[in-house]
Amino acid sequence: MKFLIDANLPYKLALLLKNKGYDVIHTDNLKNKERTTDNEIRKIALEENYIVVTKDADFFDSHVIKKIPPKLLFVTTGNIVNNQLLTLFETHFEKIIVLFENYELVELDNKQIIVHEK
Repeated sequence: MKFLIDANLPYKLALLLKNKGYDVIHTDNLKNKERTTDNEIRKIALEENYIVVTKDADFFDSHVIKKIPPKLLFVTTGNIVNNQLLTLFETHFEKIIVLFENYELVELDNKQIIVHEK
């Protein structure tokens, strides 16, 4: 699986997922870095089959309405310190991977994983 991490999430998250063996890019790796537009991110996700990982509700709305990006991990933890966020991913990521085999929209909050049906 391939993941595109939005600018609103720490670069350390991209490193964590890379260390788990996944193909990961962070917006900081893209030409326009944190200025990469949502439309550019959607286009990359669509053309190169990336799962977008973001806190940005605009991607949630776009996925629900247009199915773009095709797969989305919507992070709804609010403002938490990076170490807490990384711990959440460490704890739940293997389950999230399994869920993406059957679902297109998965949400991660402070306490649980929420699967949104098609």
